[in-house]
Amino acid sequence: MKKNLQSVVKAIIGLILVNVVAGFVHLRFDLTEDQRYTLSQPAVNTVLDFKNPVVIDVLLAGDLPSEFIRLQTETKQLLEEFASKNNNIKFAFVDPLEDAEHTDATIADLQSLGLTPAQITVEDNSKLSQNIAFPWAMVNYNNSTVKVPLLKNKLGASSEERINNSVQNLEYAFADAFTKLQIKEKKRVAVIKGNGELDDIFLADFLTAIKEYYNIGAITLDSVATNPQSTLDQLKTYDLALIAKPTEAFSDREKYVMDQYIVNGGKSVWLVDQVNMELDSLFNETGTALALPRNLNLNDFFFSYGVRINPVLVNDMYFTQIVLASGEGNDSQYNPVPWYYNPMVFSKNDHPTNNNLEALRFQFTSAMDTLANSNKKTVVLSSSPLSKVEGTPKQISLDIIDVPPIKEQYTDGNKPLAVLIEGKFKSAFDKRVKPLKLNGTLENGVDNKMLVIADGDIIKNQLRNGRPLALGYDKWTNNHYGNKEFLINSLNYLLDDSGLINIRNKTVNIPMLDVKKIEEQKTKWQLVNIGIPVVLILIFGLAFSYIRKKKYGV
Repeated sequence: MKKNLQSVVKAIIGLILVNVVAGFVHLRFDLTEDQRYTLSQPAVNTVLDFKNPVVIDVLLAGDLPSEFIRLQTETKQLLEEFASKNNNIKFAFVDPLEDAEHTDATIADLQSLGLTPAQITVEDNSKLSQNIAFPWAMVNYNNSTVKVPLLKNKLGASSEERINNSVQNLEYAFADAFTKLQIKEKKRVAVIKGNGELDDIFLADFLTAIKEYYNIGAITLDSVATNPQSTLDQLKTYDLALIAKPTEAFSDREKYVMDQYIVNGGKSVWLVDQVNMELDSLFNETGTALALPRNLNLNDFFFSYGVRINPVLVNDMYFTQIVLASGEGNDSQYNPVPWYYNPMVFSKNDHPTNNNLEALRFQFTSAMDTLANSNKKTVVLSSSPLSKVEGTPKQISLDIIDVPPIKEQYTDGNKPLAVLIEGKFKSAFDKRVKPLKLNGTLENGVDNKMLVIADGDIIKNQLRNGRPLALGYDKWTNNHYGNKEFLINSLNYLLDDSGLINIRNKTVNIPMLDVKKIEEQKTKWQLVNIGIPVVLILIFGLAFSYIRKKKYGV
């Protein structure tokens, strides 16, 4: 008896010691194949410097369908990982719609904060019901708050694919929020003006989005005519130049200033329409317009860096829709119709700039060629395999919506639409007569990056009552496209190669339950789960009784 008591006491003491040690020693083991619960080092770096509490409210609690519960679980596990790296990370899951009496007021308040709800379908015994949820998190630090979207949609994605996409994006989404809360010195982005670029109101949503990362200023190249050196010196104070849909030709002097900015290390994003064609041009009595090549005097400029934008239009069987009106007055009806000159561009998920993106919308885009030189060229976006190019000049007519495309003609697809160029850029004016004299010019540059996109409208937001809408949102079809996310990713990549953007390379794969199979085999597995334990207990009881009789003869 005494020995037994000593053993019990020792076991209790040992258990207490194990718990005490466990309170001081924090060990976590990630046995998943894709290392889903192991934070990448750039993500870890985003939380190391927090000295005060970071309070995260996750609006993902309450009565949720199974896929949202899975998203909730994955979010909790990820935040636990972040908290393990810095104990100032605190989080809680809350149900914003818990108070049924004030549901409408709560929904209105959340929407006014920019938190859009998600429609969810709940299935119970083959009965479907519609509900809403707010899959968002609010990250609060000191006096600042950053909104984090937890749900990531993709056109045509199933519920399982949607959750997979969302989980894959979680680490980046939270690391991005932590980064925004700690930015002290922002890099600078120059919006280039002077050659008929898009007005600021059409860039408003994108510029508002990147203000969280970068300081933004405008530089007009008109001053090159009078004081080119001052223009170049001012331009060199910026880390990246954004040229959004120029419509007027660049002079050689302007090109040389931009060339020297690039050769000296300035990053750049060029969004260029090589064909002059707008949808509004078709809304006339004939419903036709002539698409013409646009001369921007940039062919030799891009050629030297390794790309060529051809004066052609991409016609794609993977299209986005436009809306046309039929009838008159109060009898007018607005119908979405296919528009083959507005490609729906799907990412190949093969680069940090395009990973895990919603489909993008291009409008009257041209195709590009990559040319052989020492620079590295990466095609980050391309047309679908079922696309073709059409030369210009070309008469475009709204009547094409009534003519089914002939699939056999769409055999020359996968045309480059956006090309990333990296390397030590050589001046486009190397071994050429210079159009003007500048101080500190270079013929061979430093390591640099440039993104060239064969569509200027990819960055253009729509307007409603004179106010800018979200970039990528089409008010006519109510569709959302991934234009803004791609462009933000691109700027992040160009300006921060080794930082946050590389988190996007991480992929996770969550095995999902087959809902149809569950429904079909529901009874079978209920019997298995209930019956097998009962049978095992009976077998154990009979075996125990038999052994007891055998041993003791009872």
